[in-house]
Amino acid sequence: MRSLASIAAGLAAIAVAASAGAAHAKTIKVAAGGNAHETLQTALIEAQPGDTVHITAGRYALADGLSLDVDGVTVIGDGPDKTILDFTAQKGEGEGLLITSNNVVVRDLGIENAAGNGVKSKGSDGIALVNLRVEWTGGAKSTNGAYGLYPVSSKNVLIDRSVVRGASDAGIYVGQSINIIVRRSRAEMNVAGIEIENSYDADVIDNVATNNAGGILVFDLPDLPQQGGRNVRLSNNRVLANNHVNFAAPGNIVAGVPSGTGIMVMANDHVMVAGNEVTGNNGNGVMIVAYTQAFTDKSYNPLPRSVFVSGNRFTGNGTAPAFRGGKEIAAAVGGTVPPVMWDGITRYMVPGGSEVAVPGGISSDAPGITLGLGLQGTPASAARPAMLPIVMAAATGRPAIVLPAALEARSR
Repeated sequence: MRSLASIAAGLAAIAVAASAGAAHAKTIKVAAGGNAHETLQTALIEAQPGDTVHITAGRYALADGLSLDVDGVTVIGDGPDKTILDFTAQKGEGEGLLITSNNVVVRDLGIENAAGNGVKSKGSDGIALVNLRVEWTGGAKSTNGAYGLYPVSSKNVLIDRSVVRGASDAGIYVGQSINIIVRRSRAEMNVAGIEIENSYDADVIDNVATNNAGGILVFDLPDLPQQGGRNVRLSNNRVLANNHVNFAAPGNIVAGVPSGTGIMVMANDHVMVAGNEVTGNNGNGVMIVAYTQAFTDKSYNPLPRSVFVSGNRFTGNGTAPAFRGGKEIAAAVGGTVPPVMWDGITRYMVPGGSEVAVPGGISSDAPGITLGLGLQGTPASAARPAMLPIVMAAATGRPAIVLPAALEARSR
């Protein structure tokens, strides 16, 4: 058995090593001018865990994307309108900045006109994207990059105080990830403002989604490595006038999102939509639907389950629905689509198998309708609209998502 003295000596050695690591952490400062890409990429390659890469104020004209694969690095600018990474001349369709390492914070930068996605993390455990501006400055075009902020296959994800404009898919997108917070951010003039896709345990709180085709989307799609999207909470968001024309490229899944959609929940389990302001969306305040297309993935459940809509403020929605059959549905219920609309699908066919019935579990304390479509794949033209019962009970609460304290501290 080791003596107390040897244990104490070991602990002292660990403490010395930790303090030495902290002492060696350095700031690598990068200034505008010269070969911007080479200078920035070299800094990102040479950074060591604990280092900060400080990209000082200026416009950095970049013809290629940047990448970071070192753990524990902070990349910081002097502000999203002062330090600007300009990818207007970028070749190919890659990311502006690709991150494949853990415990990374990127903050206080502007990213413009990336050929592909603005900032992407892949396979990261601990990624914080803070006070960023990602923008396609030429306006809404199908040729713009797909995603502004794009963590995928990641864990412990934070997006905070950021702005995205002009993405041809989703401005803020988190996909196939776990333990997520998207807060205090703004998404405007994108096809989808904020999208949580095939992910577990997410809080989307205190954001503004406005002037997108769809404001906030919670999706689950087949044929992806992580399925069964669940446990997503949308709260205290402002979802305002998301009536922008849908400019997604044909064939893209979000090309089917009707302009005028405030919040859409598709094929997810345990989703809470609580305490949001949902105003001026021409189509739906909240649309709850099954996956609409045929699929071959036998493990996929295309139906929404256990969706709770509680304590939201709805005004001026549903006055000019653009989705197929929307005008007829509105006419059948008095001219305006109620705040909440569920497609009423409770059954689907397992590919190559039998029919499965799944209770919808849709609860709303606001007026709503069901379209009564029954079987997944039934067209909207077969709708039999009926009013949903109003359920006054609030959704069951759950603990707030908590991220590692060290990541939060570096993000303030």
